[in-house]
Amino acid sequence: MSSTPSDAAPKTSSFDEDLFLKGLEQRKATLGAAYVENNLAAADEFTRPFQEAMTAWCWGFGWGDDTIDAKTRSMMNLAMIGALGKMHEWELHCRGALNNGVSREEIRAIIHAIAIYCGVPQGLECFRAAKAVLDQHEQG
Repeated sequence: MSSTPSDAAPKTSSFDEDLFLKGLEQRKATLGAAYVENNLAAADEFTRPFQEAMTAWCWGFGWGDDTIDAKTRSMMNLAMIGALGKMHEWELHCRGALNNGVSREEIRAIIHAIAIYCGVPQGLECFRAAKAVLDQHEQG
C-alpha cells in the first residue's frame, strides 16, 4: 500500500513560541539587547526561520536549562568555539562571558586550555580576539 498526499500526516510548525521567548530573554541577557534586536531586525525571509529556531533551540532549550549556570555555560562555549576556530562567534561569546561574570583571569585560563588542546596558533588567535574585547569592555 503506497502513501498518498491525502493520507499523509499534516505538516505542523516546529516553532515553539514559549521556548523562543525564553531563549530571547537569555540571548539578550548574554549578548545584549541591542545586538540581538539588530540581528532579528536584519533577518529576512531567507534567514528569519534560522534566527527563530536558533533562539528557541540554542538559547531557550540549551541555555534555558538551569542545570548549568550562565557563567559556566559561557566558559564552556569559549572553550568549544575556540576549539572550532570560529573567531567571530568567539569574540561575540567573549563579550557575553563578561556579561555572565567570567573574569579576565578565567578567560586567560580558558585560552591556555585551548592552546594546549587545540594548538598554540589557535590560542594566539583567541588571545588576539580577547585582547580587543577586553580593551573595549574596559573602555566602557
